[in-house]
Amino acid sequence: MARALRVSLVQGDTRWHDPDANREYYGDLIGALHGTTDLVVLPETFTSGFSNDAIDRAETMKGPTVQWMRDWAKKLDAAVTGSVQLRTENGVSNRLLFVTPNGGVQYYDKRHLFRYAGEHERYAAGRDRLVLEWRGWRICPLVCYDLRFPVFSRNRLDVERPNDLDYDLLLYVANWPGVRGHAWRTLLRARAMENLCYVAAVNRVGTDGNGLTYAGDSAAIDFLGNPVSECGEMEVVTTTTLLLDELHAHRKRFPAMLDADRFELL
Repeated sequence: MARALRVSLVQGDTRWHDPDANREYYGDLIGALHGTTDLVVLPETFTSGFSNDAIDRAETMKGPTVQWMRDWAKKLDAAVTGSVQLRTENGVSNRLLFVTPNGGVQYYDKRHLFRYAGEHERYAAGRDRLVLEWRGWRICPLVCYDLRFPVFSRNRLDVERPNDLDYDLLLYVANWPGVRGHAWRTLLRARAMENLCYVAAVNRVGTDGNGLTYAGDSAAIDFLGNPVSECGEMEVVTTTTLLLDELHAHRKRFPAMLDADRFELL
């Protein structure tokens, strides 16, 4: 089992409603990562920006963005993840894709749609969360507004893994406006501490076509709520190494999961 995971946070200024330009732009940002990373994390809706008006241009799983992610995962020998507006049998979903170098694709459809911006009126909500395995780590990837709902992300003991917690790394991709930046920074730390896990989170920067400004603040947070890396407000790609042995040692020292409440999600 791999004991370390190199995670690259790609904090970019997503182009508004321009998938071709975004694929070129993010390709330029991640192009030099070969041999230096295990996981490349792109923002939420990285081909369009967060927009209800982009729904008419939604691709399918056979469209160019899924293939673009496959190509880059193979080139970098790393998993590539981020969310895209994709047309499915249930409508258009805000779908997080997790693509591996062998071409495999796993996905999670955003469950909590952002009512404040009307996302729930035009997009199809997902239901089930995804926990996947990558290079010896268990990862739970979620999308933006999901951050505000701790029950859905709860790391449970002896449910998905015998005598162990569900996952090691909680992953968020987001378009989280700067005006609510305090909530973003605070909740990322809370999710790490309460779930006895690492958190890696990518938010975009710049100003979108609706005039909303994004302050970035992408970060990797450890199980004590301390930042391992923080990205600030500028376009940046940063790679951080997370250590599984340190996580396991913390859980042994501070086994709060043994006192957690049991529950079922309906």
